[in-house]
Parts: sequence; structure tokens; C-alpha cells
Amino acid sequence: MESPSKFDSITCKELIRGGSPKVYQLKPKSKNIGTLKRMTLGEKDANTKNKTILLLGETGTGKSTLINALVNYAIGVRWEDDVWFEIVEEKQTVSQSESQTSDVIVYEIFGFEGRVLPYSLTIIDTPGYGDTRRVKRDAIIRQRLYDWFRSEDGIHELSAVGLVLKGSENRLSDRLLYIFDSVVSLFGKDVKNNFIALITHSDGITPKNVLNALEDAKIKCAKDEKKQIIHFLFNNYQKEDRSENFEMLKNADNTSLKGLIGFTRFLAGIEPQKLKITTAVLNERIRLEACIKNLKERITFLEMKQSEIHKTREALANYEQEMKKNENFTVEVEKVYKEKKSVDSGLWGLLFYEGATCCTVCEENCHQPGCTIAWYPKHCEVMKRGHCTSCTRMCPVSVHVKENWIYVNKTEKVKMTLQDMKEKYEANKAESESKLSLLEILEKKVKVLEMDKDKMLNESLQHVEALEKIALNVPSLSTVVCLDFLISKLGESKTEMKKKLEVIKSKMDDWTQAALSYKKLVDVENAIEAADFNY
Repeated sequence: MESPSKFDSITCKELIRGGSPKVYQLKPKSKNIGTLKRMTLGEKDANTKNKTILLLGETGTGKSTLINALVNYAIGVRWEDDVWFEIVEEKQTVSQSESQTSDVIVYEIFGFEGRVLPYSLTIIDTPGYGDTRRVKRDAIIRQRLYDWFRSEDGIHELSAVGLVLKGSENRLSDRLLYIFDSVVSLFGKDVKNNFIALITHSDGITPKNVLNALEDAKIKCAKDEKKQIIHFLFNNYQKEDRSENFEMLKNADNTSLKGLIGFTRFLAGIEPQKLKITTAVLNERIRLEACIKNLKERITFLEMKQSEIHKTREALANYEQEMKKNENFTVEVEKVYKEKKSVDSGLWGLLFYEGATCCTVCEENCHQPGCTIAWYPKHCEVMKRGHCTSCTRMCPVSVHVKENWIYVNKTEKVKMTLQDMKEKYEANKAESESKLSLLEILEKKVKVLEMDKDKMLNESLQHVEALEKIALNVPSLSTVVCLDFLISKLGESKTEMKKKLEVIKSKMDDWTQAALSYKKLVDVENAIEAADFNY
């Protein structure tokens, strides 16, 4: 018969391995908040303080083990107890380079206040950045964090943002810089003193290479009185079988214990930050990227329409006399139109709906891929004060849909007579245009389209300027890609706007440039993989 244990009160556990230490899988209560998943161990006491930790890092750094270590420390597990609890379930993955966590999951640890810590813990676990699913998955992580931050029952303050890094990191690879950029670009300026480094796979020695890497990358971490980045050390051996290498494992446990004591003391002293500004940053980034994506499609359509008009003018100039002599004389011209195309609705992990939010009046894709928490257009991030911030007319929510299709630009060759052209281009002729010829009307339409393009570019600039005021890292990788596109589309007459964008881009750090290099490499690799697959 087993002897009584101080952990007998934890009934939601299952023995998964005997020996030394015994390893138990905890079975927290699972609750879905819309499309979000929360795992709760114990019962919440409204009168007890809570500390919320967000963990971010590269795939393979050991975030899951660190979460388990925090939980064990909170419930009072020590070396001599010869037991280990796991709250993060181990999952089989396709390869070592893939993250075991497939979605942003929140773990709540309640009911153990007073054993070791005077507060309860909320730990936000994220999928590893930079895994084999790469850039697309990293964008989804940002979206899912935004979902948590804006949900009524979600996360509304943070005590610490833990950058999880391996103690063996000794250089700033482009990949690591890409991850730093992805992480920092999530937040507002109010969270800069809550960033800390959590060093895993540590041998207990000060990780100078890692700290130097963070300094070189100009990551805005909290610092101590010696101006050193605040960091804590952890190993990853807690559940290893102790029948061998006993002393080594005990020393490793001491390293983690020191790290846990230091980290939880830091949490006790730090002021939690409300996420109002961070949520605004995420909102602006989502709107900017949705605006740019929509803008690219609109400009492409506009340029196709310009091409259609130019070709129509050429045909009219070449054959106008023949068409006047013979009303049935036809010429072949290009017609631009839109049609609906089915897309993957993106029930990623069967947790959320990623379909596109589209405007049925402008016939535009306002947010695609769509926001993950919004099942209806009115909840989509691109909506503001009941209107869309993305489509041309900024139409009301009521004319938008969220479906598993998008609008795509198409062209086709059609036969037109002079009368057909007049009916198409003179149908809504203004009184001021009554004396204009068809050729002059076509010329005027080209100029109107050019003015529309300028208006679109101005809308995008407003999002960039809003980010500049509140974001911790304004010229992030995603923003720089948007800036490059905007600059490329500005004509010679738009020098002032160009200067504004160039100034913002000039603030880009070396590490953002390295991140951009990594993204370009990934894009090339993905293109090669896609080509090989199609072949």
C-alpha cells in the first residue's frame, strides 16, 4: 500500500511512469472560450492575486518543460519528494523541428497559493516560432494572441513576457533574429520593462553568449541595477530517471530551483501591465496587413482596368471610322471582371474558422485569411465603428460576409461594337461630360483610377503612422514588407509621402534586416517545395 503523500489532494492526475521520480500526468479542466482553449488546475479564489506569464520562443527551446517546472514549483514539489507532474501533454510530432504545441493555450494554476507562492499562476503557452510551418504559422500565433487579448474572458494583463532561449545559443542567426522580430512586434511600448530572458538547457553558468546576442539584437528587455538583462536559468532534466547520474541530476535540479525562486520573486515585485496599448498595436498591424493585401488586389484590378481602357482606346482609335460606317463592325477588346473562388476555410486544429471577410458591394477581400475568432463580419478586426477599414467605400458591416470564398481578378476577350462601347463607358456620363468624345471620357476614367490609387495609399499610411506612436518595434518585418510595397507604388509626384515612409524604414535595425533575409530565404525554399510538389 502506498504511503500518504502531500500531493494526495491532487486527484486529477494519472500515473504514467513509475520509478524515481514517479511521473504523473495532470488532468486539468478544459474549457473552450469561443475558439480559444483554457486548461484550469484547481479552483480560483477571487481574493488572491494572480500573475500572468507569456512564453515565446523558438521551437525546441523547452517551453513545455519550463511550464511543467513552474507548475511543480507552485504546487510545492521538491527533489526529495521524488515525484514529477506534467500539465503539458507530450505529443508525437512529425519531426523534431515541429512544435509540440499547436495552438496558443492558457494554463491556470489555482488553489496552491500559500504553499510556496502567495499568488496563483496563469501561463500562456505558444507554438514554437520558426518551425517547419514557418512564416504562415507565426502570423497565426500573433492572430491567436490577439484573440486572447481581446476576448471578454481572455487575458487582459501581463506580468512577464518570457523569451525562452537555449543556453547553448552562441550567435545571432538570421532565424533567431526573425523570431525576435516576430515576438517584439506583438507589443506596445508599455510592456518593455516586462520582457525577460528564460534560459533553458542551462549548465548553471552565466550564459554570456545568449545575453550578448540579446544585447546585440537590441531587444528591449528589463535590466537589473548592473544594467544586465534580467534572466533566469533552468535545466531540462527534472523527470529523468535518477537511478543513474544521481548527483548530476541533483545539481541540475538545484540550477532550476534557483531559477524558479528568482523568477517568481521577480513576478512578485513587477507591476502587471494592462494590454490596452498592446491590443491596439496588434489591431493596427492586422488592419495594416489586411489593408495592404486588399490594396495589392485593388491596385492590380485598377491597373488591369487601366490596361482595359488603354486597349479599348487603341482599338477605338484604329477602327473608329470603320465602326461609324458599319454599326455591326466589332473589335476584340479585353474585359476585366471579378469572380468568386473557393478557399480553405481554415479550421486549423478544428479550433477556429479562418474564412475570408468580403465586401459584396465593392467585391473585395477585406480580410483574407480572415481573423480566427470572428465567426461573423461584425467581429472582424478590420471593422471599426460599424464600417470596414479595408474596402474601397469603407462600407457598413451589413454588406460584408465571412465565407469560404474570395474575389479574384479575371480577364476575358470580348467582341464590342461602337454602340457597345458607348453603352459601357457613357452610361453614367455627367452633365459636364456631355460634349466629351468617347476617347476623352476614357482618358478621364484613367485619371480617376489613378486618383483612387493615391487615396488607397494614403489610407495605408495612416495605419503605419498609428503604429509609430504606440508599437514597441515599429519597423518590424511585417511592416517593412508593407512599406516596400507602398514605396514601390508611389509615383514621382508623391515625394512627401515617400519621404515619410523612407524615414520610418530607415529606423529598421540590423536584426530586422537579418530577419527579412531569413524570410526571403524561407519564401524561396517554400516556392521550391511547392514547385517540386506540383512537379
